[in-house]
Amino acid sequence: MGLFKRNPFGHILFLKKWLIRIAGTLTHNRYRGFNQLQIEGSEILRALPDTNVLFISNHQTYFADVVAMFHVFNAALKGRENNIKNVGYLWNPKLNLYYVAAKETMQEGLLPRILAYAGAITVERTWRSKGKDVQREVNLNDTENIKIALEDGWVITFPQGTTRSFKPVRKGTAHIILQHKPIVVPIVIDGFRRSFDRKGLFIKKKGILQTMEIKQPLEIDYENDTVDQVVEKIEYAIEQHPSFLKVIPQEVIEEQHQLDKQRHWKY
Repeated sequence: MGLFKRNPFGHILFLKKWLIRIAGTLTHNRYRGFNQLQIEGSEILRALPDTNVLFISNHQTYFADVVAMFHVFNAALKGRENNIKNVGYLWNPKLNLYYVAAKETMQEGLLPRILAYAGAITVERTWRSKGKDVQREVNLNDTENIKIALEDGWVITFPQGTTRSFKPVRKGTAHIILQHKPIVVPIVIDGFRRSFDRKGLFIKKKGILQTMEIKQPLEIDYENDTVDQVVEKIEYAIEQHPSFLKVIPQEVIEEQHQLDKQRHWKY
């Protein structure tokens, strides 16, 4: 790899590689030390092609979720079986790995800007801005950047567009799926909202079991499925369909509501 070779977004790959190495080393204990990350389905990652793969997941913090995925993906590709033992898997990380993030989030301070260089595709949310509800047109540059990222590698997205549980899946993700026809891999995470603060930068509580389940790719009929049908498939796949509320213990729901209130008061 040339010293100044760049990806399609102009990021220098040599710099991105060292950023992932350093950030990964500094955060490893968050998932295998202070807390433990239980992983299922890492073998699925090794069977995927190198490009045009879209990962869809529920969302619990701004950054801790996606950082954990960087760890899990790279560990799996280096032969780790559902574990992230020995952070050496980050010496040669997957550099064509991207994640979709709100532009305003990635511009809040120096650290988010640095993390953005590791692979963020920043988008303007059409329904929310600076804590207020808004209505604005989709920025076509945003969707084009997601297309470019899929053509170059793997993309992680959080289709609910929020860290709150059981919020509706945004139809934009379904449009992207039907338009670009990626392999769609669902991921379900838990424990992150109890482990970290809302941004996922600071450890809030130690000794928490975090879980990450990587599921088999979704079966999607790209020619005949409607946007609403794809949205429903996503909701079920990431276990955020309203029907899941009926099988979750009431005390867990109340705990999540309390955490959401605390975050609202704090931020």
